[in-house]
Amino acid sequence: MLAIISAGIAPGLALLSYFYLRDKYETEPVSMVIRAFIFGVLLVFPIMFLQYVIELEQVFSNPAVHIFFTYGFLEEFFKWFILFYTIYQHVQFSEHYDGIVYSVAVAMGFATFENILYLFANGIEHAFGRAMLPVSSHALFGVVMGYYLGKSKFSEKKDRPKWLFLSLFIPFLLHGTYDLILYLYHHWLFIILPFMVFLWWFGLRKARKANVIEQHADY
Repeated sequence: MLAIISAGIAPGLALLSYFYLRDKYETEPVSMVIRAFIFGVLLVFPIMFLQYVIELEQVFSNPAVHIFFTYGFLEEFFKWFILFYTIYQHVQFSEHYDGIVYSVAVAMGFATFENILYLFANGIEHAFGRAMLPVSSHALFGVVMGYYLGKSKFSEKKDRPKWLFLSLFIPFLLHGTYDLILYLYHHWLFIILPFMVFLWWFGLRKARKANVIEQHADY
């Protein structure tokens, strides 16, 4: 049991630490990051319940639409919702890159607990694949969400709705695409690997841009 818990926790904490330490200017209080992580953990059961109900009631007749919205939209919406109402207005969200730190923390809380449940159900032999694909993808969706939340927080008032919309829409689009690849293609590995390379490129580019913006910011 200890091995499964360790294998389930390790990738999420490693990814969170990586993006936390990429903050070049003012690192966030560890207590706030842990708080965001716990919020992510607490999202797992309500999201799983809603997904179960949607599947049971067959809300979406089209399988692709079902996958896109039941998993991509639902998971990203709840992460976005908790960030917006618990972190976005907080005084500690004081720099552009902070959005990435807190968003990744929520995403890693969710992905870590989900990962532990999966490994208990299916075995520790899946740990490496889970770390490379679902856990990493959640972290990168979080980077993108946090980048646009930061843009919204520190933009002119008239531009904020646009960035807020993108902070939900783009992670949802990426997450939905990821799930559709796994669902639609029998040889999904040959498609998901290039997609993951793109995700890493896109996420790291957003992290670099957030730090560059911070370097020239005058709040």
